[in-house]
Amino acid sequence: VVAAGWAIIEPARNRELDEMAVADTGIGNVQDKIRKNHRKTFGLLRDLKGAKSVGVIADHPALGLIEIARPVGVVCAITPSTNPAATPANKIINALKGRNAVIVAPSPKGWATCSRLIQFIHEEFSRIGAPHDLVQLLPSPVSKQSTAELMKRCDLIVATGSQANVRAAYASGTPAFGVGAGNVAAIVDASADVELAADRIVRSKTFDNATSCSSENSLVIVDAVRVKLIAALQARGAVLLSSAQKAALQNLMWPQGKLSPAVIGQSATAIAQSAGWSELARQQPCILMVEEDGVGDEHPFSGEKLCPVLTLYRAADFAHAMQIVERIYTFQGAGHSVGLHSTNLEHALQLGLNLPVSRVIVDQAHCIATGGSFDNGLPFSLSMGCGTWGKNNFSENMNYRHYLNITRISRPIAERVPSEAEIFGEYFGKYGRQ
Repeated sequence: VVAAGWAIIEPARNRELDEMAVADTGIGNVQDKIRKNHRKTFGLLRDLKGAKSVGVIADHPALGLIEIARPVGVVCAITPSTNPAATPANKIINALKGRNAVIVAPSPKGWATCSRLIQFIHEEFSRIGAPHDLVQLLPSPVSKQSTAELMKRCDLIVATGSQANVRAAYASGTPAFGVGAGNVAAIVDASADVELAADRIVRSKTFDNATSCSSENSLVIVDAVRVKLIAALQARGAVLLSSAQKAALQNLMWPQGKLSPAVIGQSATAIAQSAGWSELARQQPCILMVEEDGVGDEHPFSGEKLCPVLTLYRAADFAHAMQIVERIYTFQGAGHSVGLHSTNLEHALQLGLNLPVSRVIVDQAHCIATGGSFDNGLPFSLSMGCGTWGKNNFSENMNYRHYLNITRISRPIAERVPSEAEIFGEYFGKYGRQ
């Protein structure tokens, strides 16, 4: 596990992988990918250090249960072009922690980067005498057919990336963990520290050119802080587009009703240049903002954009803001997460109790926090389960335990049979006994 981690964290290798990733995919930027590879892998290694994943991992004498961790076997890891090194590394390390073998099926654009990563892992395996075949790569050219065949033949699929890949994984007949679609919305309520909120939003939305599924796609701003927040965002380099500019940007981003690859993972400055706004591009904006009040196919800015374009919604109060987010997630992004900038914990609880989300991220840079951070308690991961809301079978951050089979030994314990009163007493007391 540590050898595989060092294979991507070692600074020279990390930079080489990220320069390859940006050159091959045209997505994101090198410096942020370097930080991502280091931080996410280092955090994962912290989570795994001392975690029991071999042999007896728990003994519960009062229950008479012993838990034994067993490998699942050969893991098929489906990985996206947005993270052609970080996501494979995360899945490889988690798989190895459970004594599994893993075969990576990367996005075709990310194949060369993934191949180089695995070469580095094999170099580290040679140092410790581990077999190279524990970590393998689907040969190039990767196709839907070869990926489908691998999914059929392996023991477990862990799929991150397009919803088409996730659906194929679930339909393969092999047990699978897949992730839901991202389209994160964040609420800024009346109690928010506007300056801190603006700092966190800009840091999150600009990181790696907003390629993360955890990047904010919409901000729902309560009227009491709307003017101040927009001003704070503008002071940090975000630009609010006019209605005419919004219409032109929509034509550029969705030329045939589908998000154009030409904008995915590009900087706001590059997108402005593509739109023909040379004067705006010279200002080097960090985010392009558009105002919106609709949701759905007729309002594409309400969906996921995978670039530093941020949609602003106006809410009268927190209750209205929550309703807007619910509308957005009915269209896209259900199950993933919601951001909240607020000093009111009750508002966070209301979101957790009522919205179709697996995570409520409070007062943090959302795309950095959602997959685990050193200043929150979520497991480090690049694959976030979205529960049944997102058509997934789990709602946690994917972690090493998802790569384990657990055998339970059950021993007899002293019998304890509850009385009828313990079970039905409160019910009969309230409703009577027929």
